[in-house]
Amino acid sequence: MNSQRCHERILAIICSVFDAYSAVLFLPDASAGGDGADDLSAGAATAAATAALDRDNQSHRLAASFSLGDMVDTGTAIAPGRGLVGWIIRNREPLLVNNFDQRQSHLGYYRSNEEATIKAFMGCPVPGGGALCIDSKRQYSFSDKDQKILQLFADLISGVEGVVCQGAGQASLTRYYAALQVVSELRGRISRWPQFLAEFLRLMAEATGFDHALFAARDGDGQNYILEGESRPLLLGKGDAPMYPIGNGIVGWVFRNDAPVFTEGTDGAPMAPLFGKGAHMPAFQSVMCLPLMINKVTRGVLCLGHGEPRVIPDDLRAFTRMAVDHLALFLENLYLKSRLRELLPKARLERRVPAPAPHADRPDTDD
Repeated sequence: MNSQRCHERILAIICSVFDAYSAVLFLPDASAGGDGADDLSAGAATAAATAALDRDNQSHRLAASFSLGDMVDTGTAIAPGRGLVGWIIRNREPLLVNNFDQRQSHLGYYRSNEEATIKAFMGCPVPGGGALCIDSKRQYSFSDKDQKILQLFADLISGVEGVVCQGAGQASLTRYYAALQVVSELRGRISRWPQFLAEFLRLMAEATGFDHALFAARDGDGQNYILEGESRPLLLGKGDAPMYPIGNGIVGWVFRNDAPVFTEGTDGAPMAPLFGKGAHMPAFQSVMCLPLMINKVTRGVLCLGHGEPRVIPDDLRAFTRMAVDHLALFLENLYLKSRLRELLPKARLERRVPAPAPHADRPDTDD
């Protein structure tokens, strides 16, 4: 599979995840200029500075696209600063426009008047140059949370270039993309948390190749955390779920510091236990623990453990971050549904209680 085909598969997944109309990827035009890497003359520094300036003004071509329509112009080239895509390329900043007005700006990658039907736009810079963008025909389609997930996709795309032609790397990337597609489908197909979590953890263990996947959740008072799910039975039996103090193990550290932990175990250093010394767990050599953030607070931690030392590349880290964001979105939706179930009976009760009738003044008829 070539680089373009790989990018197109990613964009197809992105469109599905965000329910977008189109997804487009712009990358620097490789045919414009050289890198001057072999220039050893006295003017090499000046040439390098000039090359850097040229890259800042370099046009970016549409490297790949996926759309529900057929109006994307595959030959599009956009200069830095031109339109919304050009703004992202020049400023290297994300952009979210939920009420797109064609009179004030433009996208530039559609043929004919298709752009006039677009109501919302979101884009992120791609590390190394370029922009990853999506749009929708519905206003207010995207959120700040969506933008964070899109940036993770952009980070993942940046890693494709170096491994797309390598067999092992290609196989891993394909597996990650397929797993993200399945996670997206799970959110629409399963509504109950225990079922979703069980499927999610099994999928995470298979996609990453780690021996075990676990999920821990903070309890109500925040002083402890509870093991809620496992990809295969280790600690969870038929009884109550194990509970640990918030200060215990690597998982407790993630809860307290709101930060992930990636330990490869390749340096031979002893591994701290996931849940502290009291838990009877396998001696994992390689561990990934990622916080699940809701309203800027770590509500849960996804853990992946492997019995042998293992290098954790950037694309694998990006994939697990995206998967955790999907898990957070599922929980946020469950919370909103729960709140609606609580509020709807009250709303119905208020609707049934009739408002007091107005006291109209009667005309004086004594005369």
